[in-house]
This record gives sequence, C-alpha cells and structure tokens, in this order.
Amino acid sequence: MNIEIRKYRREDVGNVMKIIELEGEEWADYWKPNKADMYRNALENSITYVADKNGEICGYSRSIDDYACEIIVVDLLVTPKHRGKGLGSKLMEVLCKEYPEKQVYVMSDVDVFYKKQGYEKVGSVFQVKVK
Repeated sequence: MNIEIRKYRREDVGNVMKIIELEGEEWADYWKPNKADMYRNALENSITYVADKNGEICGYSRSIDDYACEIIVVDLLVTPKHRGKGLGSKLMEVLCKEYPEKQVYVMSDVDVFYKKQGYEKVGSVFQVKVK
C-alpha cells in the first residue's frame, strides 16, 4: 500500500469533511452546517496530517499544541475501508517524529485502539509511545 502521511493543505478540506460525514451523527458537531465552518478553521489552525493514497485522503489526525511541552491529539479518523492497515499508528508516528521534544497525548472515545497500540492511559488521556 503506497500511502503518504503529509501535512494538511487547504485543498484537502473537502475530502476530510467527506470522511467526517461518513461517520454520521457521532461526528455531526463537525459537519453540520452551523458547525462546519468552525471545524474547517480548526483543521487549518491545528497540527493536521492526512493519509494520502494517490490523491485519495483515507485518514487524518488533528492535534493542538500547548506551546510548552505537550501535543494533544483531538481527532484521529481513518475511512472504514482503510482501517486495520496501520494508518492511525502511522499518523501518530509522524506527529511524534515532527515534535520529538513534546509529549504526545490523545483524547479517546475508542480506548481499545489505543490500548492495542501500547499507549498508556494517564488520567483521561492516553500517552502516545512510538514503537
């Protein structure tokens, strides 16, 4: 599988929003008309990476920087047909490599995935540990 993990670009917005809409009501706060513009702005003003397979965006991560010692991953999503192929892990690896001086944490509502990655639960977040 030839998938590139790269920084988000403004022209990716339509494809990222389609991925979010596919998740249905659970992600509605991001795609509903009264919220979508705010989320588009958040994508652009966060640390956002996409998984790009020949122009098809098949996953993304969005994180925020506390400008001190931590990065917090607030969104990590991979399209259903690309799940189980290690893309979520690759997105986390790139983030950790880009910010080696920072501790990376992820807010989760899918604890099973992060436990499977070997991340340690610290309070209500998981501490990302790159293998």
